[in-house]
Amino acid sequence: MTAEPPVLPAPELDPAPAGPTGSTGWPRAVLRTSRPRQWPKNLLVFAAPVAAADRSRLTGLDLALVAFGVFTLASCAVYFVNDVVDAERDRRHPAKCTRPVASGDLAERHALLFAGGCVVLAAAGSAVIGSTGLAWCVAGYLGLSFLYSATLKHLPVLELTMVASGFVLRAIGGAAAARVAPSGWFVLVCSLGALLVAIAKRYTELAGLGTAATGHRPSLRHYSPAGLRLAQRAISVAMVGAFLSWGVLNGSAWGVGCHLLTAVPLAAGLLRFDHMIGRATLNRVEDLITRDRTMLLCEFAWLLLFIAGTAS
Repeated sequence: MTAEPPVLPAPELDPAPAGPTGSTGWPRAVLRTSRPRQWPKNLLVFAAPVAAADRSRLTGLDLALVAFGVFTLASCAVYFVNDVVDAERDRRHPAKCTRPVASGDLAERHALLFAGGCVVLAAAGSAVIGSTGLAWCVAGYLGLSFLYSATLKHLPVLELTMVASGFVLRAIGGAAAARVAPSGWFVLVCSLGALLVAIAKRYTELAGLGTAATGHRPSLRHYSPAGLRLAQRAISVAMVGAFLSWGVLNGSAWGVGCHLLTAVPLAAGLLRFDHMIGRATLNRVEDLITRDRTMLLCEFAWLLLFIAGTAS
């Protein structure tokens, strides 16, 4: 993917004040930095237990719930560290300049202290349920995320796989906590979906920020809007194919039929996602998935058909 001129002109970027603004209280600044709106990502820990359900019998959901808390704490630690590392760059970003560390509402040393506390609590959660697999997944997630924040985010293509790995490790960590063995097709579908989201994030940044995009994220100079869109669509097709393969190999004849039907709302959701990403705004990609009515309808239809297949 070679660099091409971005499709939209750059907005004017006004640096945020470097000192404390007093616009938010300290507890609220801590909460904002922990990104509650991102916590639903950690629901991926339930994917493997649900996918492995046999005739509506779900096992390990209580353990997966602990894994959800563990990954939420681990992701909060990553957000605290990331905001400290990116503070200067965030001050020049039209949206991220309001983040508490960048705006001065939360001191960097306090953010790092909270990060350390979250790591300790995440490790304790893994130890409580005695899941070595979950502990390794969380350790891998933290290690890769901190490396990403420090330097790997500037390496094209590799940084996309790093972002995607965080989603996949959540799913595998949930499987390890619940004591279920995820199939290879399950891991492949999760990996492709995670890579799809990562590419969509980069496209919205490149198209939304225009010529200022590379100043905020240097790796974007190696991508082009057309190349990212092509990659996104190719991965969408591969994801549907992998999901169909999983459906064929899973369950009874009735279950297979229902699981194959779930590919219809899945494909519809991917088409809707592609349409929304094409608008090239600075909206969070996660918000497009969780707040758009058409997307929610596709997700609900998929869930109903999936449950029907699992109950067979």
